Amino acid sequence: MTQNWGMTIPFYDRSLAQSQELIAELPALGYTDVWSSEVNGADGFTPLALAAQWAPGVRLGSAIVPVSTRGPALLAMSAATLADLAPERFVLGIGSSSPAIVERWNAVEFVKPYARTRDTLRFLRAALAGEKVSQAYETFEIKGFKLERAPKVPPKIVLAALRPRMLRLAAEEADGAITNWLSPDDVRTVRAEIGPDTELIARLFVCVNEDADQVRETARWMLASYLTVPAYAAFHDWLGRAEVLRPLHEAWAAGDRQAALRAIPDEVVDALVVHGDAATCRARIQKYVDNGLDTPILAPIPGGEVSITQAVRDLAPVKEDR
Repeated sequence: MTQNWGMTIPFYDRSLAQSQELIAELPALGYTDVWSSEVNGADGFTPLALAAQWAPGVRLGSAIVPVSTRGPALLAMSAATLADLAPERFVLGIGSSSPAIVERWNAVEFVKPYARTRDTLRFLRAALAGEKVSQAYETFEIKGFKLERAPKVPPKIVLAALRPRMLRLAAEEADGAITNWLSPDDVRTVRAEIGPDTELIARLFVCVNEDADQVRETARWMLASYLTVPAYAAFHDWLGRAEVLRPLHEAWAAGDRQAALRAIPDEVVDALVVHGDAATCRARIQKYVDNGLDTPILAPIPGGEVSITQAVRDLAPVKEDR
């Protein structure tokens, strides 16, 4: 179906400690990648360190680690550790994150997100190459940092990017772009900004469930929590959904959460969340790939009678060959 076929770890229905058996099964199922996340559950690095041992051979990626919740040197040390554990298999995904995660949860100022991401990318390029860094960047200054043990092969660095300026930075200075909450048609819009040669990665939320109403009820909560974040609101304005999502934003701003949920049309849910039986879901994922997505990162969400374990197996790219 595509050269890369990723899975989000750990899984929604279990802890990292309970994920070993299914993570170890992923290579045999045909998954080429495992990607972590970092919001308010597992951190972005520990699952990858364990997966390096549990699923040898798969590519490991963070999608994404915020650039403001750790110091630049600590980010470099964590990346170097993973690059040592999995030489040439680790991809460091970084991004600006959001005011809620950075300021409200981590008590760090959320300022100049584009510049902070750019500066962190440039610092990491130098530090992970083994250079001693003394540099005044726009958003921070580094004085005499050098990794004690730089990786023999520096990891690739990809950027979370939702709009043209960050997408162009990803294309010009990073090794790829990571995006999220988009439709197959939206892939073409994003691809046009980064050109044909930049790897495009996206997390796709998938629910193997034929009860569309049940899926939509669950998905609306997820969508509301994301699409009201300023960066995602601006992303979907750029993608052309400003008017259709205006009632959501107005209700959310007024504090009426139930009205906000009701304001998300079925067609928006269906565009942004993959659902149906397993064959329908795989066909939908293929549309993303056909439109220019290089690396789908599947994130199976609970719903209906199909367990997460079964969904992971049914969504595998080699399913029809087994």
